[in-house]
Amino acid sequence: MTRTPRSRPLLSSLAGAAALALVATGCSGGAGGGGGADREAVQACNDINAEYPNGPVELIVPWAAGGGTDGVARLIGDQLSTQMGSTINVVNRTGGSGVVGHQAMADADPDGQTIGLVTVEIGMMHWQGLTDLTGEDLTAISQMNEDGAGITVAADAEWETAEELLTYIEEHPGEVTSSGTGQGGIWHLALLGMLLDNGLPVDSVNFVPSEGAAPALQEMVAGGIDMTTNSLGESQTMLDSDRAKALAVMGTERDPNFPDVPTLEEQTGSDYTMTVWRGIAGPEDMDPTVVEELECHLGLIAESDEFNQFMTDSGLGVKYRGAEEFQQLMAEDDAAKGEVMKEAGLAK
Repeated sequence: MTRTPRSRPLLSSLAGAAALALVATGCSGGAGGGGGADREAVQACNDINAEYPNGPVELIVPWAAGGGTDGVARLIGDQLSTQMGSTINVVNRTGGSGVVGHQAMADADPDGQTIGLVTVEIGMMHWQGLTDLTGEDLTAISQMNEDGAGITVAADAEWETAEELLTYIEEHPGEVTSSGTGQGGIWHLALLGMLLDNGLPVDSVNFVPSEGAAPALQEMVAGGIDMTTNSLGESQTMLDSDRAKALAVMGTERDPNFPDVPTLEEQTGSDYTMTVWRGIAGPEDMDPTVVEELECHLGLIAESDEFNQFMTDSGLGVKYRGAEEFQQLMAEDDAAKGEVMKEAGLAK
């Protein structure tokens, strides 16, 4: 099916989030046998600041225990503890749609004894009027994960490609219903941004808020809604059981866990992306040598067999960026998501 390309007046791809190979910091060496880091590489990290850490380190998680973010944080904490020879206490500080935990990271002393798992919501909360906090109030250390929004429909849906779906939406405004998250959540933004970038009004698809991807997917296969825009990892059970099919992913590249699913750009020419990510950060003005040491250790963890296997098993993508690149990503991602939210009327 072909059609005239739509205008794309405002939105482009997430600036600066070009596809990068998994890299480790210069001190990281290589992964050792048994999934652990080479002892010499670990010692090289520890030698960067011989006086750090000075006692147990607190790793704040701004979301509830038991979820995917918590699982990632606890694995990172375990591996940091092993490599640094110090206790890492993972503490869940929930509330305020992520505000409480992220604020606790920003308010901590900049000595590196308190760090946190910062998530993509740091670039969304202030646009929603929930807080004044932004990524500029944190010191980025390392990005560890990134997942693009997937476009998932029921297995028996009439659309086989994202191009066909967008054409149908254009020709039948208001007939397609989507879900995947709450109102104004990350997957809602994925849908709105995709529509805007393809010259379609935000109300051309009906959005039904849900408590997350799982109930939305159940509703989709039951016939209550037509599509979801959550990560492919969250759709894996439905995809593996042939109850759903993935049309595309809104990432800068194909998801390695779903190599047969094309990117939105491959199918439509639209270079719009929407991703979720997780990384380690601390408060402003951290000692540069502490940041360097943590960055070094996290580079080793990102290379490790254990971390990569856990992420694969969880349907999550490994994406490593060092401190400087991660700080830049947070700023650019904030601007990109703010643009979508303002255009969609969700910014306050």
